[in-house]
Amino acid sequence: MRTLNYILLAVANPAASEKFYSGLLGVKPVENSPTFVLYVLPNGMKFGLWIKDEIEPKPLPVGGVEVTFTEDDEASVQATYADWSGKAKVLQEPVTMDFGFTFVVEDPDGHRIRVFTPPASRRRG
Repeated sequence: MRTLNYILLAVANPAASEKFYSGLLGVKPVENSPTFVLYVLPNGMKFGLWIKDEIEPKPLPVGGVEVTFTEDDEASVQATYADWSGKAKVLQEPVTMDFGFTFVVEDPDGHRIRVFTPPASRRRG
């Protein structure tokens, strides 16, 4: 069975991206070099940042990717927004959309980071 357990973003400056994501996520990388940074998130997902100049085959232009984190409820989304809004450029303030309550920030390379919770009627548990 295939499992999606690793996300890799092309970045212009791994050191700047490491500083940004370490502050945003509250975790330290398990690997950190001038060209590559790797996090293992609390849920086991691997999240890598690779300098765009060394990726083969060459990546699409930097930016243009959306990474999404889910929260348990609207209060948790609001709490994450309160924490992250001082650390990242806000592209979308917290708002209710058809898929749930959400906000979006941007990383140094223009990748979008969305946080959301589905409507209560669609939440598991």
